[in-house]
Amino acid sequence: MHGVGISSGIAVGRAHLVSHALLEVAHYQLPKHLLEQEVLRFEQAIVTVKADLESIRRQLPASAPAEMGAFVSTHLMILSDKALSEVPKDIIRAELCNAEWALKQRMDDLVAQFEEIEDEYLRERKQDVVQVVERVIKVLLGHPSQVALKEQESAIILVAHDLSPADAIQFKQHRFAAFITDVGGATSHTAILARSLNIPSIVALHHARDLIRDNELIIVDGSQGVVIVNPDKDTLSEYKLRQEGWELEQQKLKRIKLTKAVTLDGTVIELYANIEIPEDVAQAKAAGATGVGLYRTEFLFMNRRDSPGEEEQFKAYRKVAEAMKGLPVTIRTLDLGADKQANPDTARSCANPALGLRAIRLCLAEPQVFHTQLRAILRASHYGNIKILIPMLSTLSELRQAYLMLDRAKQSLRRENILFDEHIQVGGMIEVPAAALNAEAFAKQLDFLSIGTNDLIQYTLAIDRTDETVAHLYSPLHPAVLQLVEMTIRACIKAGKPISVCGEMAGDARLTRLLLGFGLRQFSMHPAHVLAVKRQVLQSSLPKLTLDVRKILSIQDIDKIEPLLQKLNL
Repeated sequence: MHGVGISSGIAVGRAHLVSHALLEVAHYQLPKHLLEQEVLRFEQAIVTVKADLESIRRQLPASAPAEMGAFVSTHLMILSDKALSEVPKDIIRAELCNAEWALKQRMDDLVAQFEEIEDEYLRERKQDVVQVVERVIKVLLGHPSQVALKEQESAIILVAHDLSPADAIQFKQHRFAAFITDVGGATSHTAILARSLNIPSIVALHHARDLIRDNELIIVDGSQGVVIVNPDKDTLSEYKLRQEGWELEQQKLKRIKLTKAVTLDGTVIELYANIEIPEDVAQAKAAGATGVGLYRTEFLFMNRRDSPGEEEQFKAYRKVAEAMKGLPVTIRTLDLGADKQANPDTARSCANPALGLRAIRLCLAEPQVFHTQLRAILRASHYGNIKILIPMLSTLSELRQAYLMLDRAKQSLRRENILFDEHIQVGGMIEVPAAALNAEAFAKQLDFLSIGTNDLIQYTLAIDRTDETVAHLYSPLHPAVLQLVEMTIRACIKAGKPISVCGEMAGDARLTRLLLGFGLRQFSMHPAHVLAVKRQVLQSSLPKLTLDVRKILSIQDIDKIEPLLQKLNL
């Protein structure tokens, strides 16, 4: 099967189908002599899920928020309640039906009862019931339990119809061999997170979830975008050799970890890391990153129903600042919206989410949420070298409003005698063509700029980057994209302000020399790509790049740019 490779490498492992189990529940009748066997099967599933949840509770780190322990305990209580653990047995016996169907019928009744509760908080507890039931049904359907999965995950390849960014962030706690999905674009937020996991990944396979069975042996070639199901011995041997070669290449790259990123002509280049959660700092430091160029704070808000409070956010930001020991940490303010939703149950419906209420627009529309986050970032700035980055700016008016909100947060902290960096730097993300065209004005008003190439390409080319049907049209080498990136870099150089690229272009080693030729001196990427980009930097001479890069910028036909880029990288 062919799809879009989003993270290179080769993985060989057993398929594990990720699904919403409730959608797979079938209804079938059982003969009377098998009913007690079915009841026993149900009881065993309950025991398995209880053991699973107990194991999760024991393994929670001491630093985990208290809500996580309470969340697991709540699920254990629901599982132990007779309404869920005993009543389905009566349904099995009375209706002569399978355990999955009986449990789902009971769940529907309980959810209907919750719907009638007036108190909103209690009414929302229906979701806990649904999540517990889904765990039990997955076990009944034969999916491995979380504990069993943990024991063998290094040889497991996740197969899903789709994965949300919230799903992908959970996988950071595991070490799966690879993952593949039916849908998705190469630069969707899920794909970006996949690259940060540094495991082979492929999207846009269309029917993989339907055609692949649980536990089948599959090969994932992330470099070529190819999935091979049930390979023969010769194919398996060939790919294992390729896998060894790829891993050897990764080991070679580690030799330059401690080498400073300096071009052949002596120009120092800063290579920063993009992170999603505080735990990513370890990977950033292991790759030799000299700072955090983009901390995506929205992932603190995912996989939960309530927004994190000021104290929880402060602790997360402080943890990153302290771990980086004085190196710069650029914290991007909340960039929820589009394909990143904190709670899908309460998400606003919008015909064009990418063009709707997201990023700075959402923050200005929800001033209390923005105020809480700004206070948390400012408090953390006392513990390290923190900078604030405002996403998706399109007008100077938005910037002025953001500055007013920041001043208000600063004043509130001064009144409480809470220390923070009074001279904290504020930057803006250039990811809307309007902002790129007006880059000089933004450069004058801000301390630094950062180009978010993923959205800049999406908005410039009018291509939904989550839609695999137009994925082939998405190209960072489109002449208009290159001109906007170069124009923005030039505007910052003219204003004497620092500028970085923090989108996927920064982590693509094929484009390193091109961006260096544009005048870029700060790159920010997933830690997994730092060493490959550093190798390109170490082998580049800036004076030699200038003429070739100018020639590429003058080309108007995208098909003629690729050969010139290949020549640039020789």
